[in-house]
Amino acid sequence: MKRATALIFAAVLMLSVFLTACTSTPEKEESTTQSAATESVKETEAETEKESESETQTEKETETETEETTTEETTTEETTEEATEETTEATDAESDAESESDEAAEGTDINIVTLMGPTGMGMAKLIHDNNAGETVNHYNFTIATAPDQATAAMISKEADIAAVPVNLASVLNNKTEGEVLVLGVNTLGVLYVLENGDSIQSVADLAGKTLYSTGQGAMPEYVLNYILEKNGLNHESDLTVEYLAEHAELAAQMTSGEVTLGMLPVPNVTAVLIGNPEVRIALDMTEEWGKVSDTELVQGVIVVQKSFAEENPEAVAAFLEEYKASVDFVNASPDEASVMIEEAGIIPKAPVAKRAIPDAKMTLITGEEMKSSVSALLQVLFDANPASVGGKLPSDDFYYMGE
Repeated sequence: MKRATALIFAAVLMLSVFLTACTSTPEKEESTTQSAATESVKETEAETEKESESETQTEKETETETEETTTEETTTEETTEEATEETTEATDAESDAESESDEAAEGTDINIVTLMGPTGMGMAKLIHDNNAGETVNHYNFTIATAPDQATAAMISKEADIAAVPVNLASVLNNKTEGEVLVLGVNTLGVLYVLENGDSIQSVADLAGKTLYSTGQGAMPEYVLNYILEKNGLNHESDLTVEYLAEHAELAAQMTSGEVTLGMLPVPNVTAVLIGNPEVRIALDMTEEWGKVSDTELVQGVIVVQKSFAEENPEAVAAFLEEYKASVDFVNASPDEASVMIEEAGIIPKAPVAKRAIPDAKMTLITGEEMKSSVSALLQVLFDANPASVGGKLPSDDFYYMGE
């Protein structure tokens, strides 16, 4: 537009010069006309050059701005892509975390075998809560009637966790070459000396007496012999110990009055006390153990598959917390707990379970305290009969110390 205007202006100027020339002296006007025309053309060309330079500069600035804009857009696109990638990664990470959290919230399936009697009584509230869907983990419980059922389940790995007698835990550890570990003590000693009378007030009073018992060649015999020895009595020469094969047989004879002095475990003790009011607890063998030992007398423990514990430490920790809460509830609320014990099939009758709870010594002891108590008892059992603990004492790896 500017160029066109300049050309028009030049044309008008030349026309003006031409018209002036038409009315002037030929020679002088011609010279004047030529000079004016020349100057006009020069001015026009100069303006045209300036305009051209201005347009060129504008084009260069425009190109520069375009390049800068393109660079900024490219940088913005790259930044946006990076941000998108970071956002995607963050979203994936959050999704993974949520997935892991959901899995943790869903809990772990755990197969548990527990025995009838005191070893299993502490599980009652946990079994009840699990059936109601109120536990962190999902438990599949089997109530075994004999230790060999728990042994088979642990060796075959059908069970992840089991509640068993303490010496059986050592046997399992040896049989599986270290693949079964002890998680904690769940039952202290439940052996009691019962008497239909009042002549026995201390271990020393057993001298010269005939004591009936069960568990020959097993833990009850070895615990009795250890306590007798520590009290200066020889189990072979200072008294007579008669062993019967079954707890129920001895319980029946004491209930009828046929036997007046016997050693039995809970809940058979409870059945005798209910059935014959003339019978009393003469000696608590856990207390007597404590008088001659620095550790607790352990009856039952919780064991776990080593592989399961290594792969599921959070689930194991959650189980121990839930089991501890169950034990505390059973000890504190015998009325409600006894019903749960009957419903679970751990003890057939709630009244017997209720009476047995105070004497069942249910607990949960873990860590170093568990290790010291279990190892001390296993040493006593090993000294009496190595076969009772599986031929050799377990290594330190036998004791689960958590993660």
